[in-house]
Amino acid sequence: MKEPLELRYLQRLAELYPTIAKASTEIINLQSILNLPKGTEHFITDIHGEYEAFSHVLKNGSGSVKKKIDDVFGHTLSAADKNALATLIYYPKEKMDLVAKKEKHMDDWYRITLYRLIEICKTVASKYTRSKVRKALPKDFAYVIEELITEKSEVLDKEAYYNAIVDTIINIGRAEEFIVALSELIQRLVIDHLHILGDIYDRGPGPDRIMDKLMTYHTLDIQWGNHDVLWMGAAAGQQACIATVLRICARYGNLDILEDGYGINMLPLATLALQVYGDDPCTLFKIKGEPGYNKTENALNMKMHKAISIIQFKLEGQLIARRKSFAMENRRLLDKIDYEKHTITLDGQEYPLLDSNFPTIDPKNPYKLTEMEKDVMERLQAAFEQCEKLQQHMNLLLNKGSLYKVFNNNLLYHGCVPLDENGKFLKVNIYGKNYSGKALYDVLETYVRKAFFAIDDTEREKGKDILWFIWSSPSSPLFGKDKMATFERYFLEDKATHAEKKNPYYSRLDDEKVMNRILKEFGLGSDGHIVNGHVPVLQSSGESPVKCGGKVLVIDGGFSKAYQAKTGIAGYTLIYNSYGMMLVAHKPFTSAEEAIANETDIHSERIMVEMAPHRMHVGDTDNGRALKERIEELTELLAAYRSGLIIEKP
Repeated sequence: MKEPLELRYLQRLAELYPTIAKASTEIINLQSILNLPKGTEHFITDIHGEYEAFSHVLKNGSGSVKKKIDDVFGHTLSAADKNALATLIYYPKEKMDLVAKKEKHMDDWYRITLYRLIEICKTVASKYTRSKVRKALPKDFAYVIEELITEKSEVLDKEAYYNAIVDTIINIGRAEEFIVALSELIQRLVIDHLHILGDIYDRGPGPDRIMDKLMTYHTLDIQWGNHDVLWMGAAAGQQACIATVLRICARYGNLDILEDGYGINMLPLATLALQVYGDDPCTLFKIKGEPGYNKTENALNMKMHKAISIIQFKLEGQLIARRKSFAMENRRLLDKIDYEKHTITLDGQEYPLLDSNFPTIDPKNPYKLTEMEKDVMERLQAAFEQCEKLQQHMNLLLNKGSLYKVFNNNLLYHGCVPLDENGKFLKVNIYGKNYSGKALYDVLETYVRKAFFAIDDTEREKGKDILWFIWSSPSSPLFGKDKMATFERYFLEDKATHAEKKNPYYSRLDDEKVMNRILKEFGLGSDGHIVNGHVPVLQSSGESPVKCGGKVLVIDGGFSKAYQAKTGIAGYTLIYNSYGMMLVAHKPFTSAEEAIANETDIHSERIMVEMAPHRMHVGDTDNGRALKERIEELTELLAAYRSGLIIEKP
């Protein structure tokens, strides 16, 4: 006899499958899905606002599109033809504009190209059910594409049938639109699921465009990076986070992200900067990179840079004093300055300041904002909180994001699992209670969500402040250093003061015992993998992204141009398909224009990390396990129908 709860569940299931026939059909459908090849997962991290490079890697699937072209055409196409076809798939509209200027017989080119794209579509669609492919088809051409990529055994002269469809497409002037639709479908089907392991924001000029693109992506998850959490704090109205976002944008010449991308007015800050620092050259606050400013714009940016930096240091000092449990008193630095001697005392040692012009700092109360600074921050806070586009982007981070993800036997996170010097999980005080390991991640994520959704004002404020804690605390899993030496890097010449000591986690990446303990903490066995973002891999110094015998994969994307001189490459991405896991090392991306004109791709080197013992199927994945559970439930429902426990409802 079934237990009451189990019986009620079967009765609810019977509402979805009211007959033996419907339940049986669903079992057959699910069983067929289990035997399909595992979909390709694409792992990308540390994009840092570099929209063009990110967009290109997304289009080419870290080499997955070219791999499909090779699979389909082998030696029947030259390398040049394969490159041309790949470029067309990445940038169909732009490439066809160039082809039209040179090609005299466009109808022939359309015909050849359409047949090639159709063949690739057939191959990439073969990994999915017809229902899933149908959902991915563009509405305008859904029926026609389905006809072209589906084998029709009932048609005797298949060649004539397909030729007639292709000829009609060309004759009615829809070839270009159809080629665009096929190219985008190939991009869509080559990658089944996208993982973003953090740091979408800061340094590069286009994080808003990246977020717009992710909002339309078919299926993805996001593990928050420290820079993402900083922007989340700013969007929630946390003033120290807002000031830090502005400082970083000013430092990299990207204030137009805020003005043009998000419509946040910079005039109040510019007015403050000119009024307070009008005669100050602000030489320590030069822009990193080449934003293309003229002399006047550059001078104003440097003044705004200094103005918001001082505000940031004040607000951080207020926050640290307010949140004693953060244990960051040593980062309150403005009260350590001797404003007459122009020095600062750190850890008992006195250092001269490179800049001592602080007209807005009251030495007796150094963390107090002036009335003008206070007004600027209140106006900025309102602008961040009320920016519709920014809030939409933050909703995507909240809905698709988390601090970590366990997916198909892989543990994904940005940063580190904080450890003590002995390699044990570090105990971290969060509002009066100690947490470590997975529990630390979980409680921090709870407070992140409270910053946006808590009804209680006290809990909401705790959530906002925890976002800054995650950004900069030595105990934060997303920061993982003993200090954020921002002040020292600006104001002190002694390089020793600039050093930021990493958490012991980073020295233990090849320690199998520690890595296995982390996997176990998050519910995985020793055969699992840790996929880790955040830290650039210095390939030019001989460093490998593969740690602990392949158990740990450090895949900082290296998209940020600021890092590429150190790393020697544009970083790594990861592909996990039905054959195994492959790291992809990328050379720096030049531009979409060059890629289109010269048919050049990002030069990538694929490194097999782990070959699957057999070709993996959906049944070997997390989704497969869920489908198997559903099959078991439906099988019980069938038994209940056949025993008369539940009556069919035809």
